[in-house]
Amino acid sequence: MQVFTANEAKTHFGEFIDKAQREPVKVTRRGRTVGIMISEDEYESMKRFYANRLLHSLDDAGKEAEEKGLTEEKLQELLVDES
Repeated sequence: MQVFTANEAKTHFGEFIDKAQREPVKVTRRGRTVGIMISEDEYESMKRFYANRLLHSLDDAGKEAEEKGLTEEKLQELLVDES
């Protein structure tokens, strides 16, 4: 992974953007990582991956709750606001 300081990213912005289209580019400030620039395609791919992962996790949790006897009625009882 390429590394740019924040100042280098600012002064060589065109190069910075070009490199980020090919691979992630780490940005550092005072020796600390402050961000990572990625291409839009990579960002969209990551969003799809994590959304898919979340859907599978929710499905698994729902199946487990159903197997343990949670029904819509019981869920509604648990969610009733008693304040």
